[in-house]
Amino acid sequence: MQRRTWTADEKLGILLAGLKQTLSVAELCRQNQISQTQYYKWRDQFLEGGKQAFMGAKHDTTKQFERKVEQLELIIGKQTVSLEVLKKTFS
Repeated sequence: MQRRTWTADEKLGILLAGLKQTLSVAELCRQNQISQTQYYKWRDQFLEGGKQAFMGAKHDTTKQFERKVEQLELIIGKQTVSLEVLKKTFS
């Protein structure tokens, strides 16, 4: 059996129909030939994306701090190696 791939617009249409509750989730899934498990995975992904959209600048700031920490850890690692080389050279 060949797997079907869904476009983002198709997924969004199915999710919005489910959120409007004009049909039961079971009927909606039957009509679109997807499992209820798949519907709920899409719904959870959709809601998580919405949550991140509301986080906005806070989420971006966190990413910037994480990048800066990675850079500083790299510098600290290089300095540590340099110090060990110098200790062994002058010992």
